[in-house]
Amino acid sequence: MKVPFIDLGAQYESIKAEIHDAIGQVLRSTAFAGGPFVSRFEENFARFCGTNHAVGVGNGTDALWFSLLAAGVGPGDEVITVPNTFIATAEAISFCGAKPVFVDVDEKTCTMDPARIEKAFTPKTKAIIPVHLYGQTADMDPILALAKNRKIPVIEDACQAHGSAYKGRPAGSLGLAGCFSFYPGKNLGAYGEAGAVVTNDADTAQKIRIMRDHGQARKYDHRVIGWNGRMDGIQGAVLDVKLRHLDAWNEGRRKNGRRYTELLKKLSAVTPPHEALWSTHVYHIYAIRVKERDLLIEKLNEMGISCGIHYPVPIHLQKAYENLGLRRGAYPVAEKIADELVSLPMFPELREDQIVHVVEKIADLVG
Repeated sequence: MKVPFIDLGAQYESIKAEIHDAIGQVLRSTAFAGGPFVSRFEENFARFCGTNHAVGVGNGTDALWFSLLAAGVGPGDEVITVPNTFIATAEAISFCGAKPVFVDVDEKTCTMDPARIEKAFTPKTKAIIPVHLYGQTADMDPILALAKNRKIPVIEDACQAHGSAYKGRPAGSLGLAGCFSFYPGKNLGAYGEAGAVVTNDADTAQKIRIMRDHGQARKYDHRVIGWNGRMDGIQGAVLDVKLRHLDAWNEGRRKNGRRYTELLKKLSAVTPPHEALWSTHVYHIYAIRVKERDLLIEKLNEMGISCGIHYPVPIHLQKAYENLGLRRGAYPVAEKIADELVSLPMFPELREDQIVHVVEKIADLVG
């Protein structure tokens, strides 16, 4: 039995008529860059996230970058984040002229360990970016308390946490700003590139609206040096359709995650993902930990079971950041996790027999 890592075709077939109608409306109106379809999605996504504002942008990297700029982060500053994330988190810091300062993560949740933050503070620290990883939020209350004591903003990297919650509060609504990617494979994915920032702060929202449009407060009135970071009208329309289904899709992911965990707990060689008591995990990625990870992935792929690794090399060990002078051993928990993680097939339409088949083959290989 072949099991894909993700099946975007199945999702499309389930909403095809709605998608075609939405795209048709954009084509007929020719509102291709920004415009009413983006505005409508912004209103609905802000409501979904429990915030006053949502600003559609070109991608998740833009969302992080613009949020840092809006918070006043600039050359010579430092921003605390984690090394086990997609490189865009660090890139956004670097684009501001600032330096990423990493802290290690909690081994169970793979998210920022609040107990390690205090030692990372310096007089140059201007923000904290906790990453809500794989669909689960970081432990936000202690992070927010530390940031409040230092009078610095928290910017949530919620690019993998659409619909996740921390103690009942939606991901993205807890800090100064929450940053989302709508890359096609996300729980809420566009049909191309797109992103958004959500915030309760009107000034932050307005700064980001200006920055995404070449620094324009209105046409040809350029207040700052900005960027072309607008969301396309077609992406806004597609996302607005898909947003209506997101809760149901997330519940499908949670159901599949529970089933995986129920079966995998019987295998002593496998560590299933941990869902913290304070988090509502939406399983953007279902990542297990296992020894001899590379061999397991090779064998599963040979059997037609598509697997991946998120992420095999922590950022501090990437050549792009060798200027930081960090070596293996700097963040041992993140490094250990990176060596052992395997991302299994996960999507709402995943069937019971597919889950059972995946687990049976893992059992055959690792015992």
